[in-house]
Amino acid sequence: MKKSLLRVVILLVSISIIAGFSIYACAETAGSWWAQASAPYKGITIKGISESTPPSKYMQEILAKSFTKETGINVEFEVTSWDQMYDKEIKDMEAGTGIYDFVYVEQDIISSYLHNKYLLDMSDFMDKNPGLVFKDLDLNDFTSFINDFKDDKGHLYGLPFEAFLKISLYRKDLFGDKKIQDAFKSEYGWDLRPAVNFKEYGQIAKFFTKWGKDHNMQLWGTTVTAASHPSAFYEVFETILPPAGVYNWGINMENWKATSADGGAMDSSKAKEALAFWISMLDYAPPEATSSTWDEVAATFAAGRAAQGWVYGENAAWIATDATKSVVVGNLGVARPPLMEGVLEEAEAGKGYIGYYDGGALGISHSSKNPGAAMLFAQWVTRKDFQGEFAKAGSRIVRTSTFDDPIVLEMDKKVDGYYSMFKKEGYLYKGAPPFPFHNTILEVILPYILKAITGEMTASEALDAAAKATNEELIKLGYGK
Repeated sequence: MKKSLLRVVILLVSISIIAGFSIYACAETAGSWWAQASAPYKGITIKGISESTPPSKYMQEILAKSFTKETGINVEFEVTSWDQMYDKEIKDMEAGTGIYDFVYVEQDIISSYLHNKYLLDMSDFMDKNPGLVFKDLDLNDFTSFINDFKDDKGHLYGLPFEAFLKISLYRKDLFGDKKIQDAFKSEYGWDLRPAVNFKEYGQIAKFFTKWGKDHNMQLWGTTVTAASHPSAFYEVFETILPPAGVYNWGINMENWKATSADGGAMDSSKAKEALAFWISMLDYAPPEATSSTWDEVAATFAAGRAAQGWVYGENAAWIATDATKSVVVGNLGVARPPLMEGVLEEAEAGKGYIGYYDGGALGISHSSKNPGAAMLFAQWVTRKDFQGEFAKAGSRIVRTSTFDDPIVLEMDKKVDGYYSMFKKEGYLYKGAPPFPFHNTILEVILPYILKAITGEMTASEALDAAAKATNEELIKLGYGK
């Protein structure tokens, strides 16, 4: 979720030029329908806001311009930090002021938006306005991620434009170095490779931190997202706890309890073991870890300062290929996150998940002054013929057909099979649970995670307190008894 100040700058000039040319050319050949459908809106301006991610920047710099060229509809597209984006769009939709026509809807918070009736029902709108539905929209071509933007009646409230996995990255140059391999095996008795469980991950982190120190290198064993920021919560609850077998934040969705005594799992032994492990990784992380959000973690890995790390997959492409931003070009390795015993089997059986499936969609504000034009733009950015370049720029895929795009197949070779893994194993990952109270409970839990990071509380104490506080808050919100 949550993403990047650094990712804002990943759009390569060469990609922009090539993609822009090809999309403009494509737009001209497909102009008849778009020109006709947009005729009533020609000359108006639609406004939108999104987070400063590679996909959002791509839409702003490439797709919005081609849309205006083809339709005559102007697009004012604001991209900013996640915090600013969320604050601005929420205030606009709460007040019904209609400043924004289209908004970024993150998978994490779609349930809250639906609960508050912030968004236009796209299914209903398209049924009533068939002349505004592109003939090749093909909703069935979208990956299953589109289902996260539907209500319980199956009505759609957002068209996905970005989706990716939270994965484990590692330095292939380090892991493949014979001298390092020999030293590691001598120390731990097994062949160096990407970790498959927490114990192995910890040994690798400890080894490379010492290796960096002994060889006068700016190198540590792992990344850790441990800033005083919601990103720390998300790393723990969406990246660390699921691989330990703790799902849906440890909240029992049948009785809405978080404490183990009441059927929850937030303070379970598995959760405590996982949090303690994660906290211990701070000893093997670069000094900037305690001020790192998802943005800085990607920057840390790209700078070659960590041998392995948990990084959002949308960063994989630029870290692997952009030598102006990354010193590990050509040496990026992609792997599953380390898992505790039994978790993979639970995920394969549909009873759990191994990590976080993140992303977002363009939704139309309920107070939009130009919903028709906004609907056209949302369809424009998800056009099938644009998706190859889009995936190349932002490591994101929302259509199943995109996996077989020649551009993606070629890029897959440079990103150590990330797209192939996405296609094959995406079903093992899951987005945030459908909680209307998402942000409220996040704010309840976060202080305890931060106290665990600073050492004010042990991992066990922090989760005991967090689970109890969550129970109390859920009761206040009308959940459980």
